[in-house]
Amino acid sequence: MPFDAHALDTLDYPRVRRALMDRASTPMGSELAHKLCPVADAGRIGRELDELEDALFGVSLSLGGIGDVRELRERAGGGRVLLGSELLEVAYALDGAMTVRRSITSNSRGPLLRLAAKLGEHSLLVRRILESLDRDGQVRDDASHQLREIRRKVEPLRQRIRDRLTSSLEKWADVLQDNLITIRRDRYVLPVQASRVSQVQGIIVDASSTGQTYFVEPATVTPLNNELTRLILDEEAEVRRILTELSSLVASDSEIGLTIETIGELDLIAAKAALTRDWKLNRPETDPGATYLLSGARHPLIENPVPNDISLGGGGTNLLLITGPNMGGKTATLKTLGLAALMHQSGLYVAADRARLPIIEDVLVDVGDEQSLEASLSTFAAHLQHLRYVLRYASPRTLILIDELGSGTDPAEGAALAQAMLEQLLTQDTRGIITSHLSPLKLFALETPGLKNASMGFDLEALAPTFQLQVGQPGRSYALAIARRMGIPEGVMTRAETILGPEGSLLERLLENLEAERRQLTQELENAKTARREAVIERDRVQSQRQEFEERKGELLAESSQKAEAAYAQALEQVRGLRARAREESARPRVLQELRDLRRSAQQERPQPAALPELRGDLLKVGSTVNVPAYGAAGQVMELRGDDLVVQLGVMKVSVRRRDVRLKAEESVKAAVRRSFNGVAPSGFQTELQLRGQHVEEALEELRSTIGEAAALRESPLRVVHGKGQGVLRRLIRDFLKADKRVDSFHDAEPNQGGHGVTIVNLKV
Repeated sequence: MPFDAHALDTLDYPRVRRALMDRASTPMGSELAHKLCPVADAGRIGRELDELEDALFGVSLSLGGIGDVRELRERAGGGRVLLGSELLEVAYALDGAMTVRRSITSNSRGPLLRLAAKLGEHSLLVRRILESLDRDGQVRDDASHQLREIRRKVEPLRQRIRDRLTSSLEKWADVLQDNLITIRRDRYVLPVQASRVSQVQGIIVDASSTGQTYFVEPATVTPLNNELTRLILDEEAEVRRILTELSSLVASDSEIGLTIETIGELDLIAAKAALTRDWKLNRPETDPGATYLLSGARHPLIENPVPNDISLGGGGTNLLLITGPNMGGKTATLKTLGLAALMHQSGLYVAADRARLPIIEDVLVDVGDEQSLEASLSTFAAHLQHLRYVLRYASPRTLILIDELGSGTDPAEGAALAQAMLEQLLTQDTRGIITSHLSPLKLFALETPGLKNASMGFDLEALAPTFQLQVGQPGRSYALAIARRMGIPEGVMTRAETILGPEGSLLERLLENLEAERRQLTQELENAKTARREAVIERDRVQSQRQEFEERKGELLAESSQKAEAAYAQALEQVRGLRARAREESARPRVLQELRDLRRSAQQERPQPAALPELRGDLLKVGSTVNVPAYGAAGQVMELRGDDLVVQLGVMKVSVRRRDVRLKAEESVKAAVRRSFNGVAPSGFQTELQLRGQHVEEALEELRSTIGEAAALRESPLRVVHGKGQGVLRRLIRDFLKADKRVDSFHDAEPNQGGHGVTIVNLKV
């Protein structure tokens, strides 16, 4: 069932249509915008919202210049021959449609692809038309071989005729009206004086309007003019044949109608996207039940509107009763909800920061003063007609919008009738907004489940409405307060209050007190929000300082690392020099003393462990010395097991996580030094050599260097840890030791000290 036309007009829906028409680029899109209506099909609404989203964020639709050529196609289908300009219009429209299809296919992965698939393939027709016609719609010379041959003959023949007539001008100069050659009825002629026309041999083709001049075709050019006429007739026949052929191609293209209709659909979507951007609309969610939730809702057709929050169906509130003074925004709020519902079900975004709306079947409205003199209806009677319609069709699937319920008659009777209608609407489980001035309805709303009071804000100091919706508080009329502020004599005011009676005065005072408490709570809430914002700013400042500290910490660590690398490089050069000198027997005592001095210097300059960051995997290896804070001790890494380590703490081995240990400061430098120059450490000589997990070549090279250094420093014995495994590394190490003249003897370690996995090497020192 279509939505009630009266409701659409009342809620300004035609103005939305006109806004879409103004943004359409094609006649088809404008036509669809003019016919746009809300629907109750949830699937269609969701699909249209998806298409609009694709146009907003996926594909930029450009459809300008694509005309409605459906009527031309129908004419061609009826056997009519289209003009060249009309054929060009068809070609340009279809070419534009194919450009749109390519754009969507290339840039969209969304629902617009479904519409793009409906755009037909018209390449052959477009190419044939554009190859046959020039930009003015005239048939090109090369449209056919026959036409080319005809036109190739025409111009030389025209020139022959002109040349022959030119030679006759002097001969007949005294009988000519003007000394020129002209064309009449597609034949070349001379203008001859009427009184002397008999002196010229030829055919009179035409005469001037005054009768003073005859246009004569001399007999000498008659055969040539006849030949020219024949060629022109042949040309016209060939041109008509070509236009007929092209028109037949247009008639046979059955996809033109669907293509143009689809362009109209796409143009409407593009117009919706433009409206969304211009009016700053947002996509609504579709509620499966009957709940309305609008945050920051505004009327899109009101300049500088005040946004409001509207909620119906949730929290037990089905009907919202808005009371308060005139011109306070009650009707605008009512229309805001109604227009949002209509736009949602038209596949449009809505004017709200966030919206959740149900699918409804109709909007039932009674808004405005609608006297009918012809039907002899008063304002009240006109309202009753609409209210009867509302009560008849009200349901959870309709939205009810009633303005000034109970007005237009005696207030007491109007209030009674209005209350009865509200009770009936609640019984029918409807959702909607009702506005009124009647005080009894305010009290009724306070006591009735499903019906909630609301009011529009009013600034009593400025005597102006704020247009802010205040849910939960009935509105005051402010009539007496405004009258007193406007200077009405106090005696009149006192009498008015007396006439109002204690019950009315009590209600006004109650509302005044509620309003004062609301203002106080609003101020306290604003103060709390301000304090929260300040707390957030302070939190962000602290986080920023913390981040700056972390960045500075990284810089300091990097600087320390650079210093360590520099110290390492210097130590490397010194050790290399000492090793070279150690080969001379006479220099050994001096070299040994310098190595000891270098060790003491490195120990004095080593960084403190507390300054090091968390353990880095690239500095860690078997044999590294680490601090284990959980045990309050330091030990040597015996095994690497992914994120776990096995550490020897005295006589005890423990398994810990990498993140729970810290590499000792001297180990950071020592590890780098050992990797670079085969075990010589400026911080002290280690008599234990860890070779487990190394390649054979690497292990033997490190063993050779360590034995050389130990021999120079007279350090013995050495503890070589190679592991058990399959025994390959152990066998090759022992073969090497047998051949090294610096080795005195070697043997397995004690069973409790490593057994076959460790070789004790005694050097000749």
